[in-house]
Amino acid sequence: MIISRTPLRMSFAGGGSDLPAYYRQKTGSVVSTAIDKYIYITVNKKFDDLVRVSYSKTELVGSTDEVEHNIIREALKMVGVKKGIEVVYMGDVPLGSAGIGLGSSSSLAVGVLNALHAYQGRHVSADQLAREACEIEIGILKNPIGKQDQYIAAYGGFQYIKFNSDESVFVDPVIFSSETKKILNDKLLLFYTGTTRVSSTILKEQGENTEKNMARLDDIVALSHKLLKKLQTNDLHGFGEILHEGWLLKKDLAGGISNPEINGYYQKALEAGAVGGKLLGAGGGGFLLFYCEKEHQANVRKALLGLKETPFTFEPQGGKIIYVQD
Repeated sequence: MIISRTPLRMSFAGGGSDLPAYYRQKTGSVVSTAIDKYIYITVNKKFDDLVRVSYSKTELVGSTDEVEHNIIREALKMVGVKKGIEVVYMGDVPLGSAGIGLGSSSSLAVGVLNALHAYQGRHVSADQLAREACEIEIGILKNPIGKQDQYIAAYGGFQYIKFNSDESVFVDPVIFSSETKKILNDKLLLFYTGTTRVSSTILKEQGENTEKNMARLDDIVALSHKLLKKLQTNDLHGFGEILHEGWLLKKDLAGGISNPEINGYYQKALEAGAVGGKLLGAGGGGFLLFYCEKEHQANVRKALLGLKETPFTFEPQGGKIIYVQD
């Protein structure tokens, strides 16, 4: 039996520049972090030749090709497992919650690949896991998504990630003091809106709109550079304003990124004392993140009383194998 654990993530600046429509023309970049919310994959040899896959439903089929769950099916095929295996998917977010904005589908891809490689007796690098996850989600399944989620899930930590026109990806740790990191963590509030969306629909439109949105995307990339420099100099002044500016730029990239309900939550938080924030992920639902000084946090919580707050901490590690039993 093998168990893998893969973190979910939040992206602070640069989102959208990891789509090929942008980075094949100009270098994209994001500042992202892994958080202590995880996807768990358990892989075990089955006593017979059937394939059992369990998530929000249970599949019992005769071969890998018959598996309905597209990411798990393609991971099994990529790693070379054809039969006689059981794969169980669990997570710290509700199963089936696609479109929550924490990169869960890519964490699943990284996690199942990691577990299956270990099952086959192989240790693989974070870079290989990220590349193979991208190949499954973008290359094979043709999902119109970017690359940032796969890389932050595989590498973990607080990262500055660059997306190059030749399809290479550079992952550089953001170096800043542990004290500043703790202060930042304490000033960030995360709330679940209770709604989800099909991210591929929004991202497909966003990719199609790239040419007309190029100047706006350039500004979004510039914010990632600005945020990086602030962290590197242990300067949190203006962090919230950068989040706010990025959100204002992002929500006009495609229809459906925001809506009156989300705008209402956002405005309530600002009026209660939040400096700035953003909706995580592609948009349309999921989690709202706010930067807020300690003295105003109680007011923000009161203003968003109908939403579920989700405490978190930054996660320094990426996808890893946490249990092995021969």
